[in-house]
Amino acid sequence: MEEVKPFPAVERRRNPALPSQQREAGQLAVFQELGKALTSSLQLDQVLRTIMEKIDEFLRPDNWSLLLLDEAKQELYFELAVGKASQALKDVRIKVGQGIAGWVAQHGEAVVVPDTSKDTRFFGKVDEKTKMETQSIVAVPVKFRDTCLGVIELINCFGPEGFDARDLNLLEALADFAAIALENARHVKRIHELTITDDCTTLYNARHMGFILETEIYRSQRYNYEFSLVFIDLDHFKQINDTHGHLIGSRLLAEIGSALKTHCRLIDFAFRYGGDEFVILLPQTSKENSLNVARRLHKMIREAPWLEQADLKVRITPSIGVASYPVDSKTKEGLLHLADEAMYLVKNTSRDSVAAANMGILPDTLASAESAG
Repeated sequence: MEEVKPFPAVERRRNPALPSQQREAGQLAVFQELGKALTSSLQLDQVLRTIMEKIDEFLRPDNWSLLLLDEAKQELYFELAVGKASQALKDVRIKVGQGIAGWVAQHGEAVVVPDTSKDTRFFGKVDEKTKMETQSIVAVPVKFRDTCLGVIELINCFGPEGFDARDLNLLEALADFAAIALENARHVKRIHELTITDDCTTLYNARHMGFILETEIYRSQRYNYEFSLVFIDLDHFKQINDTHGHLIGSRLLAEIGSALKTHCRLIDFAFRYGGDEFVILLPQTSKENSLNVARRLHKMIREAPWLEQADLKVRITPSIGVASYPVDSKTKEGLLHLADEAMYLVKNTSRDSVAAANMGILPDTLASAESAG
């Protein structure tokens, strides 16, 4: 999901209630504005900012929050928190079923609590964290179809006339707009992920590699960094497909892709280049250091028993090529060509080893492969 910038605390305006006709006209304008925002832009931030402003304008709570559901942990976290206590809430998590917001997330129903001291569901530990005094709460679910995505919670929003049905209807309508915006954002993120990732391995694909490589060249030129490419090809992979079938071959690629990702640093990038070929981009890594990485990856792939869950324990070796910026080339095409060329040098001679651009096959990896073979 697109990250939403935190909003500053805002002072509440205790204006007198708007006349009925003016209020209804204002609410109609709100819906038109939000509808336009949803259809003209997929920016989650823009829609949520509009919702924030309208909650302030019409309902004037002391604090209000948008809590989103972490499905894996079954917890609510504060995506937005507006008001004096907003900063204190950023690290707070509430379990589904816990407190008013947790109850709303669990049951998918709105709750209006005029006096929190008389409601056993009230969770006082949040007040301890924020140093605020919660006297009343209104909470509504943010639902898309039948799925609860989160909760909008208003604190101390009861005016002289209480919190009437019109107020609740407005809040529920705003929650519906928030749900559509959140679902749109998730959908856009998913589409983007599909365009840059490989279905089989979930690594980045070759198309995205081109973009990342161009970005890394620009960054390295600007800050005088080095970086390296490690090109990996699996030896005799066709025999796996021929012996065990393409489904098993795909599972092997997925396992190796996962292992490569695990062995990468947070700043590294792992790509499936195509077929049984992988590329690792190592930012801020010299050629010497990248060769050490290539040796470790070579050892990891050739020594691991793959497909153990399928009771196969397949063994496979890699041919690996390395090229570095700027010592080998300063262009995207040049680096890819040299790393690929180094890999093919291994492939066409010994296999099961590491070679580097302008250096040839590394003697230590060849010797280790021969002694093991």
